[in-house]
Amino acid sequence: MAPSSLFHFGEFEIDCARFELRRNGRLVKLEHIPMELLILLAEKDGSVVTRQEIVERLWGKDVFVDTEHGVNTAISKIRTALHENAGHPRFVQTVPGKGYRFAVEKNGFAKQVEAAPPQEVSLEAEAALSAPMPLAKTSALRAVGIITAAAIFVAATALAALNAGGIRDRIFPRNQVGPIHSIAVLPLANLSGDASQDYYAEGMTVELITALAENRSLRVVSRTSTMQYKGASRPLPQVAQALGVDGILEGSVIRSADHVHMSLQLIYAPSDTHVWAQSYDSDLNGASSLPQELAQTIARAAGVRAAPAKAQRHINPEAHDDYLLGRYFWFRGNNERSGEYFEKAVHLQPDYALAWDGIADLYAVRAGGDMPPQEATDKAEAAARKAVELDDSLPEAHNTLALLCLFSAWDWPRAEAESMRTLELEPGFANGHHVRSYVLLVTNRDSEALQEEKRANEIDPFEKPWSLGRLYILLRQYDAAINDLRLREDADPNEPGMPIYLSKAYWLKGMWKESEQELEKAVRLSGDAALAKAQRRAFERGGEKAVEQLRVDDIRARARKHYVSPYDIAERYSYLGDKEQTMNFLEAAYRERAPWLVMLQKEPIFDFLHSEPRYRALIGRIGLAPVH
Repeated sequence: MAPSSLFHFGEFEIDCARFELRRNGRLVKLEHIPMELLILLAEKDGSVVTRQEIVERLWGKDVFVDTEHGVNTAISKIRTALHENAGHPRFVQTVPGKGYRFAVEKNGFAKQVEAAPPQEVSLEAEAALSAPMPLAKTSALRAVGIITAAAIFVAATALAALNAGGIRDRIFPRNQVGPIHSIAVLPLANLSGDASQDYYAEGMTVELITALAENRSLRVVSRTSTMQYKGASRPLPQVAQALGVDGILEGSVIRSADHVHMSLQLIYAPSDTHVWAQSYDSDLNGASSLPQELAQTIARAAGVRAAPAKAQRHINPEAHDDYLLGRYFWFRGNNERSGEYFEKAVHLQPDYALAWDGIADLYAVRAGGDMPPQEATDKAEAAARKAVELDDSLPEAHNTLALLCLFSAWDWPRAEAESMRTLELEPGFANGHHVRSYVLLVTNRDSEALQEEKRANEIDPFEKPWSLGRLYILLRQYDAAINDLRLREDADPNEPGMPIYLSKAYWLKGMWKESEQELEKAVRLSGDAALAKAQRRAFERGGEKAVEQLRVDDIRARARKHYVSPYDIAERYSYLGDKEQTMNFLEAAYRERAPWLVMLQKEPIFDFLHSEPRYRALIGRIGLAPVH
């Protein structure tokens, strides 16, 4: 079968070009390795495919992994996807002692194959090998491990003797799998058949990312970057190249009433080679500790030293469930539902540090957004301090405290101390470097701030793709900002942050038409097509001043309906060059301690105020060292 063709059988269809399996036209989720195997079987048009052929096609000749288990697991997953029973297969038939065959003619009718003699059938062995491996190993397995280790020692001694003369490398080609130093955890597929369980699959993905990120030998891509591949069927090497990693971890999770089943596999992306695969079962009491335990195993499989094991704390399963729901809604910007579930989690378990950290994150982002700053930051700081009190090893909680000390308390030394503690706990935490860049910027260490922001982007260029461009604007390097933001906008034209800051950079250079075009694009991406159209008409009628007046009218209208930060209104007036109104709203922002006032001197749109006595007095009241 040509790789680009479609292959129909029964109610199923394989689309090789799209790397998809469909049933009655609907996509069937099948992981990378099983899909590769299904295509291989279909290509052979009924001929027997030996296990050795399967191993070489899926993993290569030289990879040292449990390929026996891997083949059986892949076959089991194919049969599950095809809704067939191993004892009476419709499509994939075992040929005892040899391999497997795809028993389907090109016209879609199944071939008839003689049943194998009972004593030769290996279905029981296949099922046993495909069974999930529990996390706690039995004494019998330990005994087998001792015997196996002895055999490996003898073999290794012989190989060492062979290698003295260089013979081993001629007999056994070197493994093509190198250590994995960077890894992306693709969103775990929810295979429960219940879409309402999506939050659980996503939550376990995030917890696995967090646990892996504790390892200083691994660079782990953030959830924000990997979520774009949820449900996608792109070849894994392409995904790895796009994310800048050499390892991909993918898998699935099934959650029932009191049980969790998780299947994972690790791929070495440069050679698209399977490195490790395993399935795990746990009751809900043990599910919250599963990501930490898995992180240790995955690090060893990646060929790097595992991070020191953290002391496991008991987590109430119901509280854990509420915490995952809270994070699920928080990532979607649903503050009300997110807060509801975080509060439920701490009510069920008052010593649940992660749930307190969730509350801190929630109120930190709401401060000056949809809530008056002081009301939100008081709640955020209390929750963050509670999280640190319960678990001082949480870098996220220290990072939130750094933000609050900087933007709310206006306490630069405490902000720096918390920022340094964050990166001490997790040097590869991209958002930790991002926050440290803020601290350095406010304390006028501009070159250091730029290096920290570049470091954050090196670790994860997808989490805040606009952040480096925005920093260039604050440093008044407008050409550098435009170059960086345009490159990133070309790569991701649907990210609204890029046109927002591109519009600002163009405006500051006096490139009014380009500024208006990017602003219109940003408004359209936010979903307000009517405002985008009105802005274009205003520009055609009266240029940039007409656009800015329209934006002032729009924000004042919104402020009459719900809370809008006076700092945001001051920004709108600054584009009009209205000193009186800009200062009025900046002073109103000071009275409620608006977070972004700490960046007042860095914002070039306020440069026209620098000679104003009211502006200079405000800088002193905030506690900023004058730089103009």
